[in-house]
Amino acid sequence: MASTAVFEFTDANFATEAMQSSQPIVVDFWAEWCAPCRALAPVIDELAADFEGTAKIGKLDIDSNKEVALQFSIMSIPTVVILKDGKLVKKFTGIAKKEDLAAAINGAM
Repeated sequence: MASTAVFEFTDANFATEAMQSSQPIVVDFWAEWCAPCRALAPVIDELAADFEGTAKIGKLDIDSNKEVALQFSIMSIPTVVILKDGKLVKKFTGIAKKEDLAAAINGAM
């Protein structure tokens, strides 16, 4: 079951919702057909609940939103990027541990 705290990023809303946010932004680049992405999904849900109100955590489906994926040079998924003030702070490729992601989010605060 997906957490209501997980935001859905798209090519259309990315500039306003992610790049202009004062909160740290976590973007999980994923696709429906990607098994490792589905394995990472519960971790993203937990982080969204843990950081609700302090960081915006969301997913971006690379099949429907190719512009943002190209902007961040996403070559493999899952890839999780952490942004602060519109700038890339950290990038994780593959299934990252919840502790590592949480530490990076805290570091971006």
